[in-house]
Parts: sequence; C-alpha cells; structure tokens
Amino acid sequence: MNLNLALSDETLLSIEKPERYIGGEVNCVMKDKEKVDIRFAFCFPDVYEIGMSHLGIQILYGMFNSYEDVWCERVYSPWMDMDAVMRRQDIPLFALESQDKVKDFDFLGFTLQYEMCYTNILQILDLSKIPFKTIDRTWDDPIVIGGGPCTYNPEPIADFFDIFYIGEGETRYRELFDLYKNLKDIGISRSEFLHEVAKIPGMYVPSLYDVKYKEDGTILSMEPVFDDIPKTIYKEMCLDLSKEFYPTKPVVPYIKVTQDRVVLEIMRGCIRGCRFCQAGQLYKPLREKDIEYLKKIAIESLKNTGYEEISLSSLSSSDYSKLPELLDFLIDKCNEKKINISLPSLRIDAFSLDVMSKVQDVKKSSLTFAPEAGTQRMRDVINKGLTEEDILRGSEQAFLGGWNKVKLYFMLGLPGETDEDILGIGDIANKIAALYFETVPKEKRNGRTIDIVASTSFFVPKPFTPFQWARMNTKEEFLDKANKTRKGIMAQLNQKHIKYNWHEADASMMEGIFARGDRKLCDVILKAYEKGCIFDAWSEFFDFGKWIETFDECGIDPFFYTTRERKDDEIFPWDILNCGVTKEFLLREWHTARKGLPSTNCKKGCLGCGAASYGVGVCKEEKTVE
Repeated sequence: MNLNLALSDETLLSIEKPERYIGGEVNCVMKDKEKVDIRFAFCFPDVYEIGMSHLGIQILYGMFNSYEDVWCERVYSPWMDMDAVMRRQDIPLFALESQDKVKDFDFLGFTLQYEMCYTNILQILDLSKIPFKTIDRTWDDPIVIGGGPCTYNPEPIADFFDIFYIGEGETRYRELFDLYKNLKDIGISRSEFLHEVAKIPGMYVPSLYDVKYKEDGTILSMEPVFDDIPKTIYKEMCLDLSKEFYPTKPVVPYIKVTQDRVVLEIMRGCIRGCRFCQAGQLYKPLREKDIEYLKKIAIESLKNTGYEEISLSSLSSSDYSKLPELLDFLIDKCNEKKINISLPSLRIDAFSLDVMSKVQDVKKSSLTFAPEAGTQRMRDVINKGLTEEDILRGSEQAFLGGWNKVKLYFMLGLPGETDEDILGIGDIANKIAALYFETVPKEKRNGRTIDIVASTSFFVPKPFTPFQWARMNTKEEFLDKANKTRKGIMAQLNQKHIKYNWHEADASMMEGIFARGDRKLCDVILKAYEKGCIFDAWSEFFDFGKWIETFDECGIDPFFYTTRERKDDEIFPWDILNCGVTKEFLLREWHTARKGLPSTNCKKGCLGCGAASYGVGVCKEEKTVE
C-alpha cells in the first residue's frame, strides 16, 4: 500500500469514493522509479469504475510492467467532486501507483473507446498542467499517445495528441520505447523525435500530415509533410494471439466496478459482417486463441484475483470453434469452487440455451436478442444474419427451459428505414409474448408471466463500415421514430408485458459529429471544454445547448457531419489510415445494402474484403457452405 498519498486525509474524507484515488489495489505494480528508464501513465478518460473494467488497459498495463525498464501506472478522470477540489486547491493530477504528478511522466497514454469522452481528455491534460496542443509542448511534457477504436478517425482530436497508435497494442510499443530511450538524451528536439516515430509501422503523427479542403468543406487531400514517412498508416495486428502477453494478475479494485470479474478473451474479430458494426471491420480477420492456453489463463487468473465470476470476451462467442470443450472445462472447474460463468455475445440456439441453463440461475437471468431491426427486409439491409424464425425458435426453447424475461435491442434511423420497419419492433415483441402463452401452460408458470424489454438506440454511422457514406437522422427524426415505436408497442395485444426504452437523441447527434468529423472540430471541442463541457458520456452532465452554442461561435455547421449523405468518391478524414478492410469493399457493401441484399459470412465464403492480406485466422480456413 502506498502511504505517500497525493491527497490529505481531510481531502479524501470530503469526496465520494476516495478509493478511486489512493491506488494500492491487489495486483497493482510498484517499482523503484530510480531503476526504470521510462514511466508511462495510462489513462482511461472516464471515472475509475468504468476505466477499471477495460480489458485493453489491463493487457497493456501488464505487458509494459513486464519490461524491466518501464513502469506503467494508471490514471482515470477525477469525478466531478474531485475535479472541483483539485482546481480549488491547485492539486496537479497524479498517477495511482506512485501518486506522482502525471506531468513528470515520459508518456501519457489514452485509450479512446467512446467519442463522448473527448472533453475528458482535455480535463486530464488541464489538471496535469500539460498544454492542450502538441504544438505548444516541450520535453518538459510527456509524449501524449492515443490508441483504441476512436483512433480510426482521430482527426477531431488530432491537435491534442503527439501520436496515435493504429491497431492492436501488443506489437509496436517496445520499438517506440527503445526509440525514445535512444534519442531523447542525445539532444534531439521533440519534433525530430516525432518525425522518427512516424516511421514506425502503425504510428500516426497527425502534426506531420497536411490537410487541404475543397470549397464545399470536404477534404481535397491529406499528405505527409516529409517524404520519408508513409502516405498511409496500416493497422498493427497480432498474428498469433496465443503467443501474445495476457494478464493473469489483473488489478483488483477496492470498490465495485462495471465489470467485476475475470475477463477471458477467447478470440478477436468477427465473421458476421453486420454493416453498421465498426468493431466487426476493425478487428478482422477473426483469430482464435488456443484452447489449452485459455484453460491455463482462466485458472491462473481466478487464482490470482479471488474473483467469483469469469466472463468470456469476444464479439461473437458462439463462433469460437472450441466453445463446447472450453465451457465443459470451465463448468467443471468453476462449479466445484462456486464460481459463476458469464456468457455475453452468444447466439440464442439450442446449444447456447443448454449451456446457459447449466451456468446461470434461471430465475435471475434474462435472455438477450439483438434483432437490430423490426423487419426481415431491414435485417437484410444491415446484413444482420438473424431471421424472425431464429428469434422465435430461440424464444420458444428458452421458455421451455424456464426463462420468462427477454431483452430486445434495436436501432432506429438505419439507412432506408420505413414506417413498416419501425412498427415491426412492436410486432416482433408481441409475437414473442404471444409465444410464451402458447408454449408455457398456465399451470407451469408458477405465478410468473412474460416480461419483455425492448430498447432502441439511434443509428450512428461509423468510419470503416459500409454505412460510412450514409446520412444520419436529425434529432427530430429520431424522436419521431421513437414515438412511432412507442405507439406501435402500445397498439399490441400483449403491450402490458412489453416495456420500451430509448436512447437520448442529443448525445447520438454529438457522437455522429465526432465519429465522422475532421480537424476543424479540435477548436470546437477545446472551446466547449472551456465552457464547462465534461463527462459528456453521462446524461446528467451532458449540455447539448453549450455544444450548439459553441458550433455557432466557431462558424461550423454540425449537420455537415451528420445529415449529409457522402458521395462515393469523397475523401474521408480517416482515409489516411488502413484497417485492412479496403474502401472498395466497403463501398461495394454499401451498394449491396441499398439493394436490400445480404452478404455471406467469412466462414461460408470470402467476400474479398482485404483482410486476407494478413494471412491469418479465418482467412486461411476452408469455407464451409451450409
């Protein structure tokens, strides 16, 4: 336990959950700072409970600390009460392990998981007393680096970062650290160092790329300012996940966090090809981990943490080829130690339901389906690969197995959506409710009845998806569609058994602006932060009015980024990056979607997306036509 705390006892007692700021948790890494060459502060720009649940930081935290010459520590966004105290008392932001000032570190790394956390990045820089913009920093400041899914369009925050790491973090950090050690102490300037960094594969240094615009506001060109750095930055990817570092001693928090369990990543990537899904494209091709490796990791992690639950992590767990064997192993090991098994991302079929009945308490669990759209026509447009028959058959099997709670997830505002698609949401919820009463005789219900929760989020087009060309609905259109959905559900025979929830339209609009935005948004984000915008991902703090006011003051039309359908040949702010999936493939899928046609998945046939260039995973397997 670190006794040299940055905060006084009086300050700690004055704030909510002081455990967020004291460090010293089980499995946190302490080193002698005099015996390391590089100090890395790793930040999740949100509150501790959210950040501590993120697997990516746990992986890189463990990997960096496995290097003798590196000490990696953690930083999270101080909650609003702590933020106020730090500003009032002029307390600089500190890392948890050493409680040392973040400004004194060599690197400050951010994982960028969600666009609505962008103002929290500025909060971290501000409280650390690090200049907001890379152009204003010196060697007295850390090198600021970002990674994660939002770096696949980092342009709205490009001015605030020295480097963006494009791709999976296990592959190139050692090279970056060695370059830093070799160059910093020989008198090289900070800008010269960043020039050398830009030559490392996967490293995007935005200050070294010049953006020119057309009169209509779209991009004319993005070019490197030096001839010896790449015109296109290709994502970094692990070719054999079973040989990469994986933490078996993750940090265990003092307080309950969002994901309070061992997380076992079983594979990366997805074969499904849903056209709205960014992760499905970014992490192609699907790569599985060796089952014996997974068994070893699972047992070690449970032993080293004392957790009473283990969760399998992937985009689609049902697609892991050795899932039955892995689950049999886990059930055998976990039952004897009273450890729960969590199985997110399962397709609902007979096998999955059988497994769930073994590992879950049926009385407490809900069955989750994500039809995403209310009609089969719309599910074909988005290439969901799920039919109404699949949903009803899975529901029937679940009801026979004792389930009586169903969660349904849909999106509103998908390209080509009609009123029929919207009303189909209530229709399918009603069919599931009716099926319960047909399937379960009254005498076997034990006083229970069917409970269905239908939730809708608003569709946000994302980079590197076939829908990156699509227009996004306005706030008014979204709310009108939510109202139609609600009325459609209320008109159903079984409406009293169906509850309806919907997402906030204002936050979705902002997410859409940032998702496909360009560098012009850097000044908007900075000015909004200076107006007090922070924790925008939290509805109680999100102030849409301030954002709209800021766009007006900056002379920028936010609808340019949202409601405008892109032309086929438009240059996007993220075209300088390559995620392995080609723009030609995505455009082909966009046109296929507009014809209302589905495409096959990666195990049944290759669509020529470009990811086969990595030569690994599902791309090397023989295709099996069912």
